[in-house]
Amino acid sequence: MRLILIRHGETDWNVEGRYQGQEDPPLNQAGMAQSHQLAEELKDLGLDLLYSSPLQRAYQTAAIISQKLDIPLFIDPRLMEIHQGDWQNRLRSEIENLYPDLFQKWQDEPWEAAPPKGETLTQVQDRVYNALDEIISRHQDATSGIVCHRIPIALIKMRYQGVDQNIVRKLKLPNIYYEEIQIPGSQSDDA
Repeated sequence: MRLILIRHGETDWNVEGRYQGQEDPPLNQAGMAQSHQLAEELKDLGLDLLYSSPLQRAYQTAAIISQKLDIPLFIDPRLMEIHQGDWQNRLRSEIENLYPDLFQKWQDEPWEAAPPKGETLTQVQDRVYNALDEIISRHQDATSGIVCHRIPIALIKMRYQGVDQNIVRKLKLPNIYYEEIQIPGSQSDDA
């Protein structure tokens, strides 16, 4: 099976360096333009369908792609970004000042820390992998796109590409990043 991982377009919060988590800012004008451009780039990849996080920035990106490529779009809340608790809607500099020790641990040992009132990486991993397993079993012969967020994409890359779990938080995945990955053991790989 072929899977296309897609990160949403730009929001004003991305530009500001404000932690979004499961807060729901929409795409900005640049993000809308990026999404239209991305849809053009994806035309020749043979996408059959898309799954998206319900958060506006992912859904708006996915809706543009879905419309331009005339493919179905499904929403799955398990594809949402990590819930960042008390850190959501704060600038990185504010978080560093308010939670210096915890923030440093989050940078250096992300599997051993979590934002206050937020999710752990293990919790995000469980829900994202459950969603992915269902998508794969439901669409084994399809090329499926997943439009979501940085942490879920990093976790998927960890699962299928052996990305070191200790760099999941620091992996550079810019807005409108996309990548095709092969899912081992699926029917299309056996043909």
